[in-house]
Amino acid sequence: MALYPLHGLVDQLATQPIIFVGGKGGVGKTTTAAALASYYAGQQQKTLIVSTDPAHSLGDVLKVRLNNEKTAITPYLDAIELNPDVIVDAHFAQVERTITAYANPDMMPKIRKHLRLSKSAPGAQEAAMLESMCQHLVAAADANYEHIIFDTAPTGHTLRLLVLPEMMGAWTDGLLSQQRRQAKLRSVATHLDRHNQKDSSQKKDKTQPNNIANPFAEKKSDRWEQAVSVLEKRKELFRQAGALLHDRQQTAIVLVMTADVLPLAETKRAIEQLEDSKLTPAAIVINQLIAPAQSDEFWRHRAERQQQLMYDIDKSFTSYPLYPIYLQQTDVRGTEALSALLQPLS
Repeated sequence: MALYPLHGLVDQLATQPIIFVGGKGGVGKTTTAAALASYYAGQQQKTLIVSTDPAHSLGDVLKVRLNNEKTAITPYLDAIELNPDVIVDAHFAQVERTITAYANPDMMPKIRKHLRLSKSAPGAQEAAMLESMCQHLVAAADANYEHIIFDTAPTGHTLRLLVLPEMMGAWTDGLLSQQRRQAKLRSVATHLDRHNQKDSSQKKDKTQPNNIANPFAEKKSDRWEQAVSVLEKRKELFRQAGALLHDRQQTAIVLVMTADVLPLAETKRAIEQLEDSKLTPAAIVINQLIAPAQSDEFWRHRAERQQQLMYDIDKSFTSYPLYPIYLQQTDVRGTEALSALLQPLS
């Protein structure tokens, strides 16, 4: 069975500045992500850790109160705990501002009601979280951080977040295409409107009613251009984020699991989906392992059961390095304890 020393994980990931840590809920993703961040920061390498997990456990692990804004933990470590509610509110406020720029004011009360209901629609939170994650990813990549570590939500959410940039980019393309078709219709309608006005002035027939104003003849075309500009910026954001995610020299995906049946099955499914999306994981961390030599019968039985599963894990993931984290006597909290978890054994 090929288990690599845990310190080898920080060496393997040293040249990939962006690290996503994912896995089934409760297997130790946050502890692993925080340990990596604390270790690199302890080496005086500027590091940012971002939690996208609604469970909000990153602050507990770091023993610091975190929020939606960047918080300095040490001179070399910054942390953000994304709040889905705050992000969704900000996301829909931006949508409302964009719509207000070109919508009929009489329609805005119904539009606002629709937006309020949309906040709880399936996928709304994920879309808002995705955009926020992409913003932090692109901004951090431009901010000279040596390491950007994402502590992600449980596996299913993580997989959707990783593949959504391409889907959202395609969706934005559809909106832009629709905007361009509408722009052409407005241009044709405006031309016809001017032609009708010219004919009317030439006839000077006062007995005829005035021409009805063309609803497509929008004088403030710059409002539509502003809406298109917003969509173009979102498309570029998703393009940049997608490019970073698929660049294996830039981004590494680390999956965390325990030596149990359900995490093994979920990790297998996650790897299949990631491979299908050409997002191959870099490594697998097996957390909460129990040392085989145990005097207590209960713990000896648990250790033996884990060893049996470890053979299945080794056989299932032959293409990936496996790194063990052994069960600790106490909770690992605070940057010093987290960093020590990855220190080489003396």
